[in-house]
Amino acid sequence: MAKDGDKSEWKEFVWNPRTREFLGRTASSWGLIFLFYLVFYIFLAGLFALTMYVMLQTLDDHKPTWQDRLSTPGLVIRPHADETFEIVYTIQETESWDMYAQTLDKFLSAYNNTVQAQKNHQCTPDQYFQQEDSGDVKNNPKRSCQFNRTMLEICSGLEDRYYGYQDGRPCIIIKLNRVIGLLPGKNGQAPFVTCGPKKDDSDKIGEIAYFPENGTFNLMYYPYYGKKAQVNYSQPLVAIKFLNITLNEDVNIECKIHANNIPTGSERDKFAGRVSFKLRINTIF
Repeated sequence: MAKDGDKSEWKEFVWNPRTREFLGRTASSWGLIFLFYLVFYIFLAGLFALTMYVMLQTLDDHKPTWQDRLSTPGLVIRPHADETFEIVYTIQETESWDMYAQTLDKFLSAYNNTVQAQKNHQCTPDQYFQQEDSGDVKNNPKRSCQFNRTMLEICSGLEDRYYGYQDGRPCIIIKLNRVIGLLPGKNGQAPFVTCGPKKDDSDKIGEIAYFPENGTFNLMYYPYYGKKAQVNYSQPLVAIKFLNITLNEDVNIECKIHANNIPTGSERDKFAGRVSFKLRINTIF
């Protein structure tokens, strides 16, 4: 009897035909609750949409509002086989170094003189190419300066299609990472790259040639305005060529950017303004 009573009470709680209540509430009570939550969530959605709208009005499609994650650019080399930044090959084994030449060919194709002439402009060297907006009038898209592949001379792949890898005198391409608005240099002094040995490898590295001359990044390629504002921007490059590096030994090399407003290394990022890599060229006697 008790079980039948409990069952009856449970059924009556779910639906009471006398009072026409469902789960203890009438239809009008449920309707008011549904209406309250409907209005409440519509209000929350509207508040969120308004907040997002106001926030988006403060953003610029072409330039980040805040840029504190990366203030000092790093250096990057091409080619490199993996994230370990090691270049290892054997002169007599073409398949061991051909991938490096192909990587450089692919990378430098965007710097062909004909491509640069179509997309970019001849700029005045040794001075910043600044293109400021006029108040609320945006000067977009912004023009970019030509960096022609031929500026890398014997490391361009045009005179030597194998970039020196076939005779143990390889070329390495260095580029400075993009930072919007960066003016790398002061008082007309252009930033430049130097490379040297690390640890105990000073007697192994030999002579290094730089292209363009002195390993400089000309001021006319700065400032950089971002991918959307400066769609055809071509990063300037520096090529280094090892002329008589020691064979059959690991040579640890570090390249640094020199500019009086770009610090190299910091507590936050010890690789800021520099790049390290290992080069080993083997030969079969």
